[in-house]
Amino acid sequence: MRSLWQALKLLPAVQQQSASSLLAPAASGTPAAAAVLQQARGIFTAPPHDASSSSSSPQAIQQQQLREQSTAAQPLFARGRTDAENQAIVKKGIKLLGTPMYLDMQATTPLDPRVVDAMLPFMTGQFGNPHSRTHYYGWESEEAMETARGEVAKLIGADAKEIIFTSGATESNNLAIKGVAQFYREKKKHIITTQTEHKCVLDSCRWLQQRGFDVTYLPVQKDGLVDLDLLKSAIRPDTALVSVMTVNNEIGVIQPIKEIGDICRSRNVFFHTDAAQAVGKIPLNVHDAKVDLMSISGHKLYGPKGIGAIYLRRRPRVRVEPLMSGGGQERGIRSGTVPAMLAVGLGEAARVSQKEMAADTAHIIQLEKRLREGLMGQLTGVELNGPNNLQQRYPGNLNLSFAYVEGESLIMGLKCSHMVVLTLCRYGMGRFTTVEEVDRAIELTVNHVNKLRQMSPLWEMVQEGIDIKTIQWSQH
Repeated sequence: MRSLWQALKLLPAVQQQSASSLLAPAASGTPAAAAVLQQARGIFTAPPHDASSSSSSPQAIQQQQLREQSTAAQPLFARGRTDAENQAIVKKGIKLLGTPMYLDMQATTPLDPRVVDAMLPFMTGQFGNPHSRTHYYGWESEEAMETARGEVAKLIGADAKEIIFTSGATESNNLAIKGVAQFYREKKKHIITTQTEHKCVLDSCRWLQQRGFDVTYLPVQKDGLVDLDLLKSAIRPDTALVSVMTVNNEIGVIQPIKEIGDICRSRNVFFHTDAAQAVGKIPLNVHDAKVDLMSISGHKLYGPKGIGAIYLRRRPRVRVEPLMSGGGQERGIRSGTVPAMLAVGLGEAARVSQKEMAADTAHIIQLEKRLREGLMGQLTGVELNGPNNLQQRYPGNLNLSFAYVEGESLIMGLKCSHMVVLTLCRYGMGRFTTVEEVDRAIELTVNHVNKLRQMSPLWEMVQEGIDIKTIQWSQH
């Protein structure tokens, strides 16, 4: 997607088409449009065809299908690139052969072209400040911003007045934890969270500890789930807030937020959840789950970076102390001009995610099953990190351990293969991940695991039938 705008500028024939129309060349009937999108993704070998020479004859259609099949069979790094472009390049001291395929959707997601379409007008002609309420430019930006706010609210079952735009989930988490703690500090000075939260949550809690607050960091069980009985026992009369993420970014475990919400509501404790990895990917309803505060990130649901939101319940009301002073935007909770184009992008990403959620889920479940069974079918000593039950784990996050293989060595080997990007043996799949990419990931992982095991003395000992647990290792 990163070259989509460049591609649109380079092809006048399709300059007037929307970015999202390029997703469906069959619908638009424009081979040139299809070529633009495929070139933007870096996965097309043939030069773009002139739209005027297109034909709907069976022969032309068959030729197009053959071209697509040929493209799919090629190594991903070679598609759409000349021999010169396929020469090794160096990034961060690592030699790469072209752009790797992307399997790290927990880190970020690509912009959906429909989101690009929605944002483009607000990058050019519709540039008004949404807080300028005395002229047309401000009015149209404000209207678009409020429409986007409504789409975000609809996605999580909230009211639009309960959505505050922020710069992202990190700011939302800071505002939720520090804001609640500071506002209620005269009566309540205890916070509960888990040891597996995102760093911004843990750092916010440490910041509070430095200012006299008491924080309980709950351990999680082997499958990553919170022990609800342990949570109940940790709540005190002075507990102000419980913060537990909905979907863990490392192993994809889905916490029982409805049960946590019930516990917190019964004990008169506010419940905050970092839902950056969950919003737009799994069904969420803040009222059903009794969530009081929820953090949302734009770039984790195929929206733009630099925008997020926080849900603040109105009834029963949650109060927070603002982190910054300024013009009083966003009901005085988050001062600063809301970037209208980014808010529009987040709103459109929320709308598309709600519309596509069932299809996305079915697609990702298929990919996860193919990847997991492909790896476990060809390798021994592979262990799934997190629950096996997909009701308790988001399928787009497959985290595996490979016995007798050092994780760092495997990651470096896969990076140098020019083909796959993942973090700590975590495979992140999403809306735009393809079956071909999954199959190639299986092939590369199997090859590198076998290669690393051949160099491992422990693996050699296991193959010889030695029980390494019985070995008395010398101390140095």
